[in-house]
Amino acid sequence: MTLRLGDTVPDFTQESTHGTINFHEWIGDSWAILFSHPKDFTPVCTTELGEVARLKPEFDKRQVKPIALSVDDVESHKGWTGDIEETQKVTLNYPILADPDRKVSDLYDMIHPNALQTLTVRSVFIIDPNKKLRLTLTYPASTGRNFDEILRVIDSLQLTDNYSVATPANWKDGDDCVIVPSITDPEELKQKFPKGFNPVKPYLRMTPQPNK
Repeated sequence: MTLRLGDTVPDFTQESTHGTINFHEWIGDSWAILFSHPKDFTPVCTTELGEVARLKPEFDKRQVKPIALSVDDVESHKGWTGDIEETQKVTLNYPILADPDRKVSDLYDMIHPNALQTLTVRSVFIIDPNKKLRLTLTYPASTGRNFDEILRVIDSLQLTDNYSVATPANWKDGDDCVIVPSITDPEELKQKFPKGFNPVKPYLRMTPQPNK
């Protein structure tokens, strides 16, 4: 199944290190990040799971629930959790989904046979409270993910959902934003952007971040 941005993500019920997860119910009114791992007891994944545990307060601030997936079973995950906590000096504070039957991997197209025949690639899915897919990233198994970038994207998505702006290249929270081209009425511009804006070009208008 190919998932596209704006699609409602597939629901599923699967076991995890935190018990049975009914995915849509588990997301509730929050955002979610689902990220997959090729298998348990792999070195890059161990560092990634530890990093997300460290960043959990940052995800909490943004009302984002992280959830990992690996194709092994819960008992294997529990053994791996001990290694993660020992080597990364963290407490694993979010669930790891078990997927030995590849149900979720197939629903979310996480297995790319030309890259890894039976294992999941490093997929990332950011999902909003309406259960809509807002971002996908796919990394090769050899490359660990940049979770600072994932937090940056979440900041951009949540900002642009609520204000008539887009975020330019390399934007970080607090930087100037771009006014969306659809707004041209001077009165509307004045109302929505009381801090003013810089018309670099008619189509490129920079404004201070509206919620700062």
